[in-house]
Amino acid sequence: MSPLSNKVHRLLWPAAIVLCVNYALGSIRPHVVSAQESQEKFHAIRQTTIENGVRFLRSAQTGNGSFSSDPAMLEFEPALTAIAVTALLKCGVSIDDPQVVSSLQYLHGFVREDGGFYAADSKQRNYETCLVSMCFSAARERSTAATARTYRQLLDRSAEFLKHYQWDEGEKVTSNDAAYGGAGYGRHERPDLSNTSFMVDTLHELGASANDEAIQRALVFISRCQNLPSEHNNTPFAGKISDGGFYYTPADGGNSQAGTDDAGGLRSYASMTYAGLRSMIHAGLEPTDPRVLAARKWLAKHYSMSENPGLGEQGLYYYYHTLAKTMAVCDDPKFADTSGTQHDWKLDLVRELSDRQRNDGAWVNRHPRWLEENPVLVTSYALLALSYCEP
Repeated sequence: MSPLSNKVHRLLWPAAIVLCVNYALGSIRPHVVSAQESQEKFHAIRQTTIENGVRFLRSAQTGNGSFSSDPAMLEFEPALTAIAVTALLKCGVSIDDPQVVSSLQYLHGFVREDGGFYAADSKQRNYETCLVSMCFSAARERSTAATARTYRQLLDRSAEFLKHYQWDEGEKVTSNDAAYGGAGYGRHERPDLSNTSFMVDTLHELGASANDEAIQRALVFISRCQNLPSEHNNTPFAGKISDGGFYYTPADGGNSQAGTDDAGGLRSYASMTYAGLRSMIHAGLEPTDPRVLAARKWLAKHYSMSENPGLGEQGLYYYYHTLAKTMAVCDDPKFADTSGTQHDWKLDLVRELSDRQRNDGAWVNRHPRWLEENPVLVTSYALLALSYCEP
């Protein structure tokens, strides 16, 4: 110990003894954090985390309003820019902000005659149209009446495009086919639950009711993505695992991004289970429906903020976004796991994202699957997740 440290030690030691005695005698009591103080701290952490993330996204915008400075990401325009701008708008950036205006002008360049929003040579037209539609919807809500009407016209046409793109009788697919009711990227010859949930989210956002024919067709496909045998699911995979969770697709021989078990069952994983649950709620299923109950039971058994259960760190930030928007639809302030423990999911998620944020305000997944090594995409997912965590 240095001479200076030794001197400080001698000076502080008597004071520490007095402090301990006073605590023991009750003359000094520890400060108890009130609920209001706890909420204020939570709000401050969330706000700081959002501000840092927004600052990073602003710095990542290119001169033409896009967010695809990485040449490898050009293939994913306009989806990447759409999700980034939606994140900015939902995190409080003004519709009149010059950077937002520039990006919206850029996105208008992808409006197509058939009502879709996609790149000219796109192989993922459903995905791109869904994300741009959600961005334009967020812009419409924040625009003047005249501009909002223009967005409304564009969005009415995009809704019809998405319905036309759905796998149904128009593609000579009958209701007995495992692909029926689903939506896919377009580059794969089969639909999947991720794209189908994007489609259902978008149609719901644009005003479609639970009884909308396209949403009810989607429900047929979504029910078949669940590991739950029932009158709604007679696929070969339904009873092999039967844990109530969801996987990627039953179509074209079936596929789970979490792999298969020894019996050929398609393993459930959390991001698709949240997506499946949310889509079922949008389709009007009651909380007592066996499909809803089974999904919630699986999620209660696998509650986690440290990983995407079933996939570990793969797709982690997609998972955070999907979890947050599903819990917002469920409108549950607490999440009860199978042990009965009540989790404040908003607080847990804010803490996790705050801890994972880089010094420059961005997030990056060390596991690169599904492009999550790209900071613009991942930061957009994180900001959208935080937008649902308002205390």
